[in-house]
Amino acid sequence: MIGDLMKHLPLIILLVLVVAACNLTNKFKKTDSTNSNSSSSGNPSKIGDDPVEQPAPTAAQTAALANGQSVKWDQQGITWTLPANWKKQDVRNETLSYGGDGAFLIVNISTMSASFPADVSIKAMHEGAKTEQKNGKYDEVKWLELGGVRGVEFRQSKQEMAGDIRRLEWQGYRTYAGQSQLITMILSTSDSAFPKHEDELYGIMYSTTVVH
Repeated sequence: MIGDLMKHLPLIILLVLVVAACNLTNKFKKTDSTNSNSSSSGNPSKIGDDPVEQPAPTAAQTAALANGQSVKWDQQGITWTLPANWKKQDVRNETLSYGGDGAFLIVNISTMSASFPADVSIKAMHEGAKTEQKNGKYDEVKWLELGGVRGVEFRQSKQEMAGDIRRLEWQGYRTYAGQSQLITMILSTSDSAFPKHEDELYGIMYSTTVVH
């Protein structure tokens, strides 16, 4: 099974880039110029009528990372706690991947222009994910703040085939080193193994710290 999942890694990375491209498309479709910065206006615990959640790992999610390892992405100033048996697969300036026991963490950084309306884009991303949830693509969509960065967390619904990849994903914008960046984080495993890895995948996500 691990071999089959490894074969899917290029596809997963491609999906990351496709999602980033879709966000750019949403930006051009969104024309409401009255949106203000969601992190500094209105209720700090809400965006519109939707609550912004903070990481709150359950006991099981915390236990899944017991005796785990701290991993820092030096090029991007992002850190996670990963299971002790996970290994580095690839770390570059804009992409990072780790994995173990058939589960994976893949992160991509997309740099935007200085004039890119990140606040408009992230709201459009949330709206798009909520629509996909109604269509059955996702079974969970919510605002989630990680390391002070507000983003959208969404989880794919159960897949059709046991060997299909099922993803838990988070996307958010930050300003880092003078650049506006989109962070795309994907935690994945096969659909059949998702229940086994679910606690550790959420634990990893909630452990994220972000320099911005």
